[in-house]
Amino acid sequence: MIGLGRMGANMARRLRRAHHDVVGYNLENEVTQSLARECGLVAADTLADAVGKLQTPRVVWLMLPSGKPTENTLAALGDLLSAGDTIIEGGNSNYQESQARAATMKARGINYLDVGTAGGIWGLQNGYALMVGGEKDVVAKAAPLFQALAPHPDQGWLHCGPSGAGHFVKMVHNGIEYGLMQVYAEGFSLLKGKTEFDFDLAAVSGMWQDSVIRSWLLELTTQFLTSDQQLDEIEPYVEDSGEGRWTINESIAQGTPAPAIATALMARFASQGKVEFGNKMLAMMRKGFGGHAIKAK
Repeated sequence: MIGLGRMGANMARRLRRAHHDVVGYNLENEVTQSLARECGLVAADTLADAVGKLQTPRVVWLMLPSGKPTENTLAALGDLLSAGDTIIEGGNSNYQESQARAATMKARGINYLDVGTAGGIWGLQNGYALMVGGEKDVVAKAAPLFQALAPHPDQGWLHCGPSGAGHFVKMVHNGIEYGLMQVYAEGFSLLKGKTEFDFDLAAVSGMWQDSVIRSWLLELTTQFLTSDQQLDEIEPYVEDSGEGRWTINESIAQGTPAPAIATALMARFASQGKVEFGNKMLAMMRKGFGGHAIKAK
C-alpha cells in the first residue's frame, strides 16, 4: 500500500484484519512505522524497498493525490516492477489519464487497474465502495483484496468495465455527491431562514430519515446538527477537488444535461469568493441605469 494517509492507512488496517500480508510505504516514515506497530504491516523505507519486500507476482496499490504525486510514483514503479505484476490505482484520477496509463503499463507487461474508492474516514468501520476498471482476468486475481475492503465480499464492489471505467464511475459518483450535498444545504437554509417557527434542525433531519429523502449523508447531517445548529465557527467556504469539474466537462462533451450537478459546482465556486467581483459589477450596473444605491464597505 503506497500512501498511508487517512484512506490508505485505514485500507491497510482493513486488509490486515482480513489476514492479508501488507507492505506499507509513506513519505513520512514515522507514519509507516506507527502503522506497522499497530496492525502488523511490513514497513518499507522507500518505494524500491516496498517493491523488494513483495513476492512475485506483486500487487501494488496506490492511494495518493491525483496529479503529480500519482504520476511520479507510477513512473518510478514502471522501472521497479516486472511483467505480470499489477498496479491498482485507487485515487481520484481522471479516467482518461487512467486509460493512457493502462496502455503504457500494458506495453511493459504490467497489469493496471483503476479503482474508484469511496468510503472516506468511515471505510475502516463500514467498508469501501470500489469501482473497478481493467481486464477481467486481472480483476479476478485481485478480487480477494476487493472482497476484504468492501462492506461484504459480494457487495459494495463492481467490475465496471475496461480500463478507465472505474474512475469514470467514481467521477460521476462524486458529481452526484455534489448535487446531493447542495440540495440538502439549500433545504436546511430554508428551514433556518423561517425564524418564526424556530425549527429544531436535528429533529427535522432525524425525522426525515423515515421518508423518501433518507440517506447516510442525511444521517451524518443529523449527527453534526445535534451538537451545533448555528455553525458560527464555520467559514462558508467549500473546496471542489476536481471530480465535479470533470463530470461537467463530460456532460458538455456528450451533450447530456446535468443541471443539478453544474449548479452545485457553481455554488462551490461562489463560496470560494469567485462571485464577489461579479456581484460588485451587478451593483454598479443597477446604479448606472436606475440610480440605485450601492452598499459601500
